[in-house]
Amino acid sequence: MYHAVAPDPAPATLGLSVTPEAFAAQMGVVAERGFTPLTTAALAAAWRTGGPLPARPLLVTFDDGYEGVHRYALPVLARHSFPSTVFVSTGWLPGRHETGGALDTMLDWAQVRELADAGTEIGGHSHTHPQLDQLDARALRFETLRCREIVGEELGTAPASFAYPYGYSSRRVRRTVREAGFTQALAVGNALARRRQGPYALERVTVRRSTGVEEFTRLVEGRAIARTFAADRALTKGYALARRARGAARGHWI
Repeated sequence: MYHAVAPDPAPATLGLSVTPEAFAAQMGVVAERGFTPLTTAALAAAWRTGGPLPARPLLVTFDDGYEGVHRYALPVLARHSFPSTVFVSTGWLPGRHETGGALDTMLDWAQVRELADAGTEIGGHSHTHPQLDQLDARALRFETLRCREIVGEELGTAPASFAYPYGYSSRRVRRTVREAGFTQALAVGNALARRRQGPYALERVTVRRSTGVEEFTRLVEGRAIARTFAADRALTKGYALARRARGAARGHWI
């Protein structure tokens, strides 16, 4: 799971960004280790139907829709012939659907179309990037449906895959995402995706500014993931308890 790819990102995105040089080196590791990237939709379809997967399948995903994905990541991916999935928060992208709130320079819709034309899967990441599990039913439906409608309007094809902003979801959120027409969704979890997680709670590992090439190699090989993200998991458990309490107080904890 990537976010911004930029040499000098905005402070708000710095920690979850990578430099263009780091991204190129990491994709070199993917190639050298014999992994075969595929889109989120392709992985989910294979697991859903029992179809074959390529050797050492791996997802390369980008959340939010930062401009550097087009400027810096796309040439590297094209050089390796790697597909990826970009999950866009439609209200953050400049243009007639913009709502404000973006943390850094975002893709414009012409760039999104160029990514799609290059074989990138464009997925949904809500409209305004809220914490979905804290919304009431009406706002939750709006965030998922509006996002899917806008992507479909701009690209001519509605997105099939979704990623939860901040990784937050619940049974209610997952059900709403499914009802909006998405056929699979990604969380965070900082663990390898497994079929048993189900199509609406597939997990990913986070790549950060601090992720060196040795750590990245361990992550894609599935080694020492629990130890690497031990602190994150402890925080996540605490956040989950607090979030459930807030949701219960608001009457939408299911």
